[in-house]
Amino acid sequence: MSRTAKRRQSYWRRILGQTFIRWGARLGLLWVGILALVGVFAPFLASSFPLLLSHEGVIRSPVLNYLQPVDVLFLVAFITLLLLYPWQITLLRKFLIMLSVLAVAALFAYLWVKPQQLVIYEQYRVADAAGEYDWVVYAPVPFSPKDYQRDRGDTGLEAPLSQQSRAHWFGTEQNGADVLSRMVHASRIALGIGFVATGIAMLLGIIIGGLMGYFSGVVDILGMRLVEIFEAVPTLFLLLTFVAFFGRSLYIMMVIIGITSWPGYARYVRAEFLRLRKQDFVQAAEAAGLPLPSILFRHMLPNGMGPVLVAASFGVASAILAEATLSFLGLGLVDDPSWGEMLNQAVQSSRFNWWMAAFPGGAIFLTVFAYNLIGESLRDAIDPYLSKSG
Repeated sequence: MSRTAKRRQSYWRRILGQTFIRWGARLGLLWVGILALVGVFAPFLASSFPLLLSHEGVIRSPVLNYLQPVDVLFLVAFITLLLLYPWQITLLRKFLIMLSVLAVAALFAYLWVKPQQLVIYEQYRVADAAGEYDWVVYAPVPFSPKDYQRDRGDTGLEAPLSQQSRAHWFGTEQNGADVLSRMVHASRIALGIGFVATGIAMLLGIIIGGLMGYFSGVVDILGMRLVEIFEAVPTLFLLLTFVAFFGRSLYIMMVIIGITSWPGYARYVRAEFLRLRKQDFVQAAEAAGLPLPSILFRHMLPNGMGPVLVAASFGVASAILAEATLSFLGLGLVDDPSWGEMLNQAVQSSRFNWWMAAFPGGAIFLTVFAYNLIGESLRDAIDPYLSKSG
């Protein structure tokens, strides 16, 4: 490892150490980590299909037959992250390795993982009640997010623990599905839309902002006009328009939130590059004849990433709020669990259903608050004036 890479790594290690020495950042990271674990292992935490069962002496795992390709991708990403964490390589290389592994895993998952098309959620409950199995091990939450429990008669909104025969710790929603199960699976949507939309915005902002700050002049003027145009676009109304014309899609939400959020990152990168372009190490790189991408993204960008990472932590929270707002208005995903969609059901009936407001609303509040705590601590660690005043 070169001396510059070691200095850069030690710098970021010091920044992260100063960030997570604060209790607010630790609590925020703890909540985000819990959400990530819940999202990765959601099919094994909340499912109507048994994790293990024994039928006439044969042991099998029905839940594996219903895994989707995206479930496999989440598991691969988690395992890859655990394996990459102890490696003493740069963050950029870890990121590129992660992308490569996920690309290969996505190809194999969508080609080989073929879940059963006909899903009958109650079949194992009925067979277990009839005594057909030797023994059965269910998930901690023994209900899938789309299991409306038709085998148990007329189901609908039920308050937490209101039924003696079945334990719904967070109650049920208007179709009879378990709220806790839907919240577990909805954590994937909240984390996914936050990270993907912020990733798109950061990528666009870094490229455009870097070019503006390095070249200045005409490039800077044209880039700033482009930034002002996109800043004038109302994200929520654009989302509503696309939903009306193209239907409800999580991927469309991610892309729209990403392409309307990049101007803020571009401004930060532009300001940092305007400051760094006259530094000695940049002048030396130019004199050595290094190519432009190397100067911009290998030498200048790592030294100007501080404000961008701070903005990214707040951007993830904003993306989660945007999706929750759209779902709350009834224009979110169809039938897929979402915290905002569950929050909407709190006021749909003639009476106020407190559990549909308290639990999803609390999850949204805690997630946004956690990212804000991490962002503020990271900002204080990077800004020398704030760290001195603290």
